[in-house]
Amino acid sequence: MNKDEKTTRIFTGSAIQAQPLINELGELDIVPIIRDDHQSGILSGFATGVPGQIRIYIRNEELEKAQTLIDAFLESLKTD
Repeated sequence: MNKDEKTTRIFTGSAIQAQPLINELGELDIVPIIRDDHQSGILSGFATGVPGQIRIYIRNEELEKAQTLIDAFLESLKTD
């Protein structure tokens, strides 16, 4: 990770899969940054990205607080 980066991507996948992670981050008082390039493109008048796929980022200073939650969430996806 570049020390100049202010955020870290923690998840890429469907919005449906991501919702539990977003909710649990909220319970830790962490507001994730959600990127949906496809939806943004539609609003701008041109479609790019993969429909339904989002990327979730959190601020680097919140990463340590959320790491256990992130690890458990990603592990749960492997067993689904």
